[in-house]
Amino acid sequence: MKAILISLGIALIEYCFAVPASRIAFREFSDFQLKIMQEPITLLVFVVFAVTFLQEKLVAFLFIARAAFFAFAFKPETPA
Repeated sequence: MKAILISLGIALIEYCFAVPASRIAFREFSDFQLKIMQEPITLLVFVVFAVTFLQEKLVAFLFIARAAFFAFAFKPETPA
């Protein structure tokens, strides 16, 4: 029960930051770019945990980070 409450508390804090941040960021970035940013950020948190506690390797995260780079490198021009 304690683990469930801690998990829900962490998720609530994340949600409280994510919603306003998404509204602010939507002025600058497209839906596609916001979703692409969300995935590496989420995975970064998991990678820190996986490397620190599970002794995992970083190769998969590096591929995902490269995909995020390509999503932003070829951003289409928005009409004024």
